[in-house]
Amino acid sequence: MNDIQITSLGDELYDALQACRVVDPLTTRHPDITIADAYRIQQRLTARRLEAGETIVGKKIGVTSKAVMDMLGVYQPDFGMLTDAMVYNEGEAIDASTLIQPKAEGEIAFVLKRDLLGPGVSSADVIAATEGVMACFEIVDSRIRDWKIRIQDTVADNASCGVFVLGDRMVSPLEVDLNTCGMVLEKNGEIVATGAGAAALGAPANAVAWLANTLGALGIALKAGEVVLSGSLAIMVPVQAGDNLRVTIGGIGGCSVRFV
Repeated sequence: MNDIQITSLGDELYDALQACRVVDPLTTRHPDITIADAYRIQQRLTARRLEAGETIVGKKIGVTSKAVMDMLGVYQPDFGMLTDAMVYNEGEAIDASTLIQPKAEGEIAFVLKRDLLGPGVSSADVIAATEGVMACFEIVDSRIRDWKIRIQDTVADNASCGVFVLGDRMVSPLEVDLNTCGMVLEKNGEIVATGAGAAALGAPANAVAWLANTLGALGIALKAGEVVLSGSLAIMVPVQAGDNLRVTIGGIGGCSVRFV
């Protein structure tokens, strides 16, 4: 795709984000779009957000679990940018009208104390560079109509990121087995999903290492102080106004969110 097309599609997605409306899938309109094209579109979308005053506070990894892969028909991970405008506090209410077609994912968030720059970053390097881990919700949202996405669509749309909520405590990654820790996700008091750390590319630290190495090939580092969402541990759960959710991850803690 040429620069004019890249800019146009990035602007279209930014305008859709601001107006809380959907657009038709990029892949149906541009069948030749590549994943590299899609990341360039994402960069344009991110640039528009930064121009509007937002700042990057971390990164997210998407499509890491088999459950989400099967739901979306997308079978490789991707990444997106987290900005300060996406952050909600533990237990805070989210206005559902500010989202389009949201779904909640229970995840493990990594808070970094040192930079990570690939290539060659291992899961052990990730653990050594991590200040702590937290239970979190990523509220994914798609600007693509009816979630009819291929990998290029979700990549262009900032990996279908909406907002995120960090939990009520942070623990050292050395104090918990991140691979076997169990997750329970409750919606309105009912258990709707369960999972374990290993759902994220076999180990959450593997997912963060994948991201560090993928970004490293582009000359981009994961920075000390940044938050990295390591990927969903179970299915995505649709949410709407009136819903109350809580995720609990063994040995790490919990996270609550409500929608109004």
